[in-house]
Amino acid sequence: MKLVILDRDGVINFDSAQYIKSPAEWLPIPGSLEAIARLNQAGYKVVVATNQSGVGRSLFDMDTLNAIHDKMHKSAAAVGAHIDAIFYCPHAADENCGCRKPKPGMFERIATCFNTDFAQVPAVGDSLRDLQAAAATGARPMLVLTGKGEKTQADGNLPEGTLIFADLAATVDHILAAE
Repeated sequence: MKLVILDRDGVINFDSAQYIKSPAEWLPIPGSLEAIARLNQAGYKVVVATNQSGVGRSLFDMDTLNAIHDKMHKSAAAVGAHIDAIFYCPHAADENCGCRKPKPGMFERIATCFNTDFAQVPAVGDSLRDLQAAAATGARPMLVLTGKGEKTQADGNLPEGTLIFADLAATVDHILAAE
């Protein structure tokens, strides 16, 4: 199975230090949804894996998170793209759950649900914790310089073999060229 795992905030949509707390605040990064459409057209399943601690911090509730994801699905559909599944961790960082990236629990759940191992599965993120979760499960960590990506690159300590791209569109160019 061809599978790609994407972080949400900073990869698909613009990020905010104050969190994305409403559908109105969810704005796609130019070219990101079209990049997802190209993955779909090439036969890839696209899965989103996102920490959403705003739920655990009571900044927004599950209905709001679902409304944000509904907007993302509809925006994707408007350009011929679709997201096959969204996995999220609603816990605050201090809850020490196993599903919050950089821990591998969310990725392990994706592997179980899609009945696949992650050898050579691209996992695209903009933060070190995205890349660490990918590396811990055998996926290929790919850093985008959108969102927190430039700071993540500057801070260093990236997992071995991390590939770096300007944005999701450039990442997808690489993924499709490597087929």
